Amino acid sequence: MKKLFSVLAIVYFISIFSYLFALNADDLNKLFYEARRDHDKDKLLRIIKEIENFNGYTKDSRLLTILADCYLEYANWGVPDKEKEKTLEQARAHAEAAIKLDQRNGRAYYIAGAAIGRLAQYKGIVQGLFMLGDFDKNIDTAIKLLDENNEEGKLYKTFAYIASGMRYRDVPWPLYNYKKSEELLNNALKLTPNYPNIYLELGYLYLKTGNKDKAKEMFQKVVSSTAHPWLVKTHEEAVASANEELKKLK
Repeated sequence: MKKLFSVLAIVYFISIFSYLFALNADDLNKLFYEARRDHDKDKLLRIIKEIENFNGYTKDSRLLTILADCYLEYANWGVPDKEKEKTLEQARAHAEAAIKLDQRNGRAYYIAGAAIGRLAQYKGIVQGLFMLGDFDKNIDTAIKLLDENNEEGKLYKTFAYIASGMRYRDVPWPLYNYKKSEELLNNALKLTPNYPNIYLELGYLYLKTGNKDKAKEMFQKVVSSTAHPWLVKTHEEAVASANEELKKLK
């Protein structure tokens, strides 16, 4: 009897220990935000490992979404150039798997669209142009679905507006539409006015339209603004880019 009790006690304490140290989706999402904020590669890899070691993640839309977001960020600043394309493919695949499980997952649509947009840079001109259709579909759906009344939904809707604004500013098909780009970037600014990177993208837009005074104003706003609390490292990079542009405009 004592032996049985000892075995049951050990099983009980193991289960409690596992429960205490297991990370649920909320924990993993919070860790992801911290990793992206600080560009913490080790933390990002920990999240990827935690999710991929969980047997049921392929049937969980939210876990797939967090995983896709990890790969998207990892492609941006965590891997060498030669690994970026493969990492973006993983981001796209996990985001599309999340969408299959939940057709209302606006964040996953954004991630899929963003990954496709970046992957198009690695393809030939013809294939890249065909991929724009998938980019537009995913980003437009993200904008429709994301709820701007909660902080996460508002931020990802902002990201989607920025992505679409950059697409109309930088891609020659259909012919550059700078007015549409300005409208979309200003929509992003209305949603998240404390995200200075939007000013950076507006600055690049005004450079393209030849309005150097307006571009200078936008770059100065980037430099003088404080970082969005969830995107600190991204802000540091934006300030460096804005300062470079301001040097050119002197």
